[in-house]
Amino acid sequence: MRFPVLQEVESYWDALRGDHAIPFRADVDPRKIEKALRSAFILERLAPGIARFRLAGSHLTELMGMEIRGMPLTTLYMPEARDRVSSALEQVFSTPAKAWLTLAGDRGLGKPPLDACMMLLPLKSDQGEITRALGCLASLGPVGRTPRRFVVRTAAVTPILPNGSMAVPDMTPETWQTPAAATPPHEVVNGFQEPAVGFNPSPHRPERTDKPQLYLVKSDD
Repeated sequence: MRFPVLQEVESYWDALRGDHAIPFRADVDPRKIEKALRSAFILERLAPGIARFRLAGSHLTELMGMEIRGMPLTTLYMPEARDRVSSALEQVFSTPAKAWLTLAGDRGLGKPPLDACMMLLPLKSDQGEITRALGCLASLGPVGRTPRRFVVRTAAVTPILPNGSMAVPDMTPETWQTPAAATPPHEVVNGFQEPAVGFNPSPHRPERTDKPQLYLVKSDD
């Protein structure tokens, strides 16, 4: 597994569930996921598809170049990716479900390739409502110039059944734009160029010989 800290957090969340489908936020002990704390975070649901960071590890601060507590989760994402993130987030709270998203960092000057993965796991509040989520975001590669935001490559949302078992995950890979077909070798794209006119030699042209031919041009000017 490329991101072992995510597996550590997921295993801890599974252990907390016990015989229940969803564990309580109050039962989360940061000391139990000490190796993953830099990449871990807690979300609070504010509205459908919207949640803010209640707690966030130092790795998320490094990615953004600023403190992100109190900011919405979508702050970490490029505008074109935010609808997909909000959709996955809402399923985590309402279905409920757990979500895995594979990510790619934005590119630009001073921003080298950056692969990442984010996991979201539902939690119950003290009132028993699913309004919290335990998350983890790990990346591979140098952070480079901040802020680093992400696009979504794939999203896997796994519904949690009432008996605590997991349903088949719903995979939603990103739809990549199909590249234009290459021009076949025998076809030439002319653009604004006019069609070439064929050339036929003059029938009055003298026969070609090996002797040099000189032409005298006389002018009275």
